[in-house]
Amino acid sequence: MIDWNLNPILVHLGPLAVHWYGLFFVGGFLLGYRLMQWICVREGFDTEPLDNLLLYIFAGAIIGARLGHVIFYDPAFYFAHPIEILKIWRGGLASHGGTVGVILAIWLFVRKHSQIDLLWLLDRLVVPTALTACFIRLGNFMNSEIVGLPTHSHWGVVFERIDNLPRHPVQLYEAASYLLIFILLLMLYRRNGFPKRGFSFGIFMVLVFGSRFLLEYVKTPQAAYSADLMSVGQWLSIPFVLLGGVFIWRSYQQKQS
Repeated sequence: MIDWNLNPILVHLGPLAVHWYGLFFVGGFLLGYRLMQWICVREGFDTEPLDNLLLYIFAGAIIGARLGHVIFYDPAFYFAHPIEILKIWRGGLASHGGTVGVILAIWLFVRKHSQIDLLWLLDRLVVPTALTACFIRLGNFMNSEIVGLPTHSHWGVVFERIDNLPRHPVQLYEAASYLLIFILLLMLYRRNGFPKRGFSFGIFMVLVFGSRFLLEYVKTPQAAYSADLMSVGQWLSIPFVLLGGVFIWRSYQQKQS
């Protein structure tokens, strides 16, 4: 059993407080950016639009994740106190909403840069995205947030900022799963360069949200209300898994045609 009581604030810079979560969040995006640069150089693609793309994705992730949390996890509170929606520094970002926001941002980016194929871009962005998701969950662990259910296992973690119960370190479970998905996608990319359009995007959606669905069984409820049969996170994960399956199926249909 591990006792965990790390201060969420890494350092104070005058009136500015640098949080561990923010460090991992931004660090994950920057590392993903460098990885995408490597992919573009490897394929002889112009890296100049990447700066603009990063801004689109970052904005889409923040806005989508915040609105996802507001709409799916605590709508009664936020609709009664709409000004609270803007206070993202108090926490409340939903990965499902962030995913939708990122996909919409990429679509808007491709509309502006018509020379870039949407599926080509999605297929390659999933590699750095999986790594960024790993970093974000590590940030959640540093913040002692999104904790797991109580457990008697010897690897249980006591998040002292929450209570004195040993709990599943579900943030680390998710981080490990996303890291494995990143390694798998990177190996597939280095091996064949993703020749089947939409296949790697589909694999990403199935594996990421499939693992999210399973790990919800050991995660404390995140919604301010109860959901029937399954958690809110599980209900939200199902459409993403199905969408990924559609992209995998279509990629094989293209091969046969």
